[in-house]
Amino acid sequence: MILINVRMPIREDKLTEWNELSAAYADAVNAEEGCLFFEFARSEQDPNTWVCIEGYVDHAAGEEHMKQQHVSDFFGTLPDFVSARPEIIYTDAKGVDGFGPMGEVEPREG
Repeated sequence: MILINVRMPIREDKLTEWNELSAAYADAVNAEEGCLFFEFARSEQDPNTWVCIEGYVDHAAGEEHMKQQHVSDFFGTLPDFVSARPEIIYTDAKGVDGFGPMGEVEPREG
């Protein structure tokens, strides 16, 4: 599995447009065959920063993702929305195929 985390500082004057753009982009990426998950979340520490978490079945699926028109369109628009260069963590998590149960926490009854 390929796991990618991106931290994006979004311009305050673009937040309303960003909400629409990021939701549409997430829907398009989640529809890709090799995508396991793709989500944006707003940072609790900085409300103008958004974190993207994305997972693909393998490197080939990640490469196929980058060839999609919606990716090209998104990256062409993104410079108008960010207030600084986004930061990325890219992990090739061999032997992992998605989320698994967290051993430290179980829901309480009642």
